Amino acid sequence: MPLSEEEQRIFEELQAQLTEEDPKLAKKLKSHSPRKLHGRRAALAGFIFVIGIVALIWGLRTQWYISVIGFVLMLAGAVLGITAWQRVEADIEAEEASQAHFEPPSWL
Repeated sequence: MPLSEEEQRIFEELQAQLTEEDPKLAKKLKSHSPRKLHGRRAALAGFIFVIGIVALIWGLRTQWYISVIGFVLMLAGAVLGITAWQRVEADIEAEEASQAHFEPPSWL
């Protein structure tokens, strides 16, 4: 749900005050966006999936239970990757929606 004009104005004022009072904290908060977090989770999920494939193949040559562990890792990596990627797309859509509701000031 997008913010109302009044809420957006208050949010921007608080953001400007935070930036003035503590620029290091403001920079750190901006660098940890949800979009980056979900992107990292998607990358981690891909890595887990690849480890699962290796364990599955290795287990076929050695012990059957290693194959089962590999399959579980692949499944967990796929589920984590899909949910993380869906959240990345949702963050992109929310970002685009918030930019679409932006109205320039009347003095422009």
